[in-house]
Amino acid sequence: MLAAHEKHVVIFCLLLAVATLAFYNPLIRNQFIDFDDQAYILKNSHIQNGVNWDTAKWSFTTFYYGNWHPLTWLSHALDRQLFGLNPIGHHYVSLLLHAVNAMLLFLLLQRATGFKWSSLVVSALFALHPINVESVAWAAERKNVLSTLFFLLALIAYDRYGRQGGKALYLLVTACFALGLMAKSQIVTLPFILLLWDYWPLERMNFGLAIGSAPDSGTVRPRSLGYLIWEKLPLLFLAAADSVVTVMAQRSGNAIRTLSEVALPVRLENVLVSYVRYIGKAFWPSPLVPLYPRPESPLPAWQVISAAALLLLVSALVLYRHERRYLLVGWFWFLGTLVPMIGIVTVGDQAMADRYAYVAYIGLFIAVVWTFNEFASKHRIGSQRIVAAAAGVLLLFGSLTYHQIGYWHDEETLWRYTLSVTERNYVAHNNLALALRKQGRSDEAVREFRAGMALHQYPPGQILALALYELQVRHPNETIEECNTALQASADPIIKAAALSELGQAHLQLRHYDKAAASFQAALGVSPEDGMALMGSGVLALRQGQYEVAVAQLAHAMKVDPSDLNVLLLAQALRHAGHQAEADSLSQQVQKIAADPAQAQIAAAEVLAFAGLKPL
Repeated sequence: MLAAHEKHVVIFCLLLAVATLAFYNPLIRNQFIDFDDQAYILKNSHIQNGVNWDTAKWSFTTFYYGNWHPLTWLSHALDRQLFGLNPIGHHYVSLLLHAVNAMLLFLLLQRATGFKWSSLVVSALFALHPINVESVAWAAERKNVLSTLFFLLALIAYDRYGRQGGKALYLLVTACFALGLMAKSQIVTLPFILLLWDYWPLERMNFGLAIGSAPDSGTVRPRSLGYLIWEKLPLLFLAAADSVVTVMAQRSGNAIRTLSEVALPVRLENVLVSYVRYIGKAFWPSPLVPLYPRPESPLPAWQVISAAALLLLVSALVLYRHERRYLLVGWFWFLGTLVPMIGIVTVGDQAMADRYAYVAYIGLFIAVVWTFNEFASKHRIGSQRIVAAAAGVLLLFGSLTYHQIGYWHDEETLWRYTLSVTERNYVAHNNLALALRKQGRSDEAVREFRAGMALHQYPPGQILALALYELQVRHPNETIEECNTALQASADPIIKAAALSELGQAHLQLRHYDKAAASFQAALGVSPEDGMALMGSGVLALRQGQYEVAVAQLAHAMKVDPSDLNVLLLAQALRHAGHQAEADSLSQQVQKIAADPAQAQIAAAEVLAFAGLKPL
């Protein structure tokens, strides 16, 4: 039979799990989001076959997409093996991990402090606060919930190690930390958190008994600060090694912004203001979006000064009230765990991100809940009023979470919502354009692409991607403008060849045959294997009656890019050259292997029509 205390623990864990699953229930209707989900899951050939030796080898040796997180890749591979591309399975695994994290947090806090109700409220806030929706509802952010699982397991093992000692427990802490780092490097600050844990609630630092301590804290052997730091050297070594690997991975993906791109004063301004914005969203979680644009100009001085003053004031207050150790631990947990993501090392285009608060908010919740608990005890507030207040806050946050999940239902919903609550968000415009393009809503997509370009100077490669799309939707004049922009912006031969090829295709659509021929010739001069230029020059040769030249160029194009379009165009050139049997063989090949033979025939007829030709 379970003792009364153990029954309460089991019941509270079940309540956390049920509440989490209930408020996150809309997640089962959500789709994948083309915001890393494509690269991580949908189009990642390395995980398509599930968990096997090749997948494991790739996971541990790749810096794909600017990350080194082998455990996360294996997690996605296992999902592909179990659920295929059904988003429900992928989302629900992340939800289950989040629910488990909430239960682990409760077990950790109630064991370490002895305060079951305060521990339950902190864990419920973690489970239901809407800022964590991004970490759960975004399939590609599996790394967040998975790394936090091992972070909490490491803390639970360390709490026991701090009370009992033993090499086996320390090895368990180290193993959990290593596994967490292999899921996401965000938990690199664990050694710092363990030092805070030594201060409270373990109280291994001998500074006397503190308010809010565990009932049995006196049984823990006090240690000097020097010993406690020395004790964590193996963990610090792991953290340092992982930091080096992470920087290498992010540099390989060109994710880290240089000082010339984002100056140091701009970074520091953003750090101060972002810390305060995170605090604000803890109490007023709106709006919550997948990307908060980094300011294009320096922040107003009053914002920076006010943010710095607030952070210094709160830090001074928690140090002054040092007997309330939970305040210091909670506050510096929040500040410290955000350091790797706060923007000193700037990665990507965001000023801040909801997912970065997943672990950091635990510290804020501890500080707030323990402070409220002390206030209630001091002023003898009745338990019924306390329960009602806590339940009301949790119900409010749970309802906001339920609503927030709806914004993550599909790409168009997410990015339209983001644009409605943020300003000058070129990433949201770009991603909405991609979502509209997949739906075949070409004109709307182009408008969003252009809105994004008006806000941000895209690199030449992205400009060419837009130019190619303009070409596909028969906007040749816009294609010419964008190709010329790319040519002026880059001397890269790959960019240059692609721009000249697209420029030639645009002139072909406008029936500017001389300009088209010159562009294709220039492209082939830079890159003789450029498939688009080979195809265009072959079609122009066909127009001029140079049938053998057309056959040679189109055969080369098909070798470089064996698309249905190139095969059909080669068949047309062969017919004009009198090679009927070979032409029929190629046409029959397309009928057998093409995903949509009729559409391929239409595309070939359109290209020939631009050259003033009709299919034979």
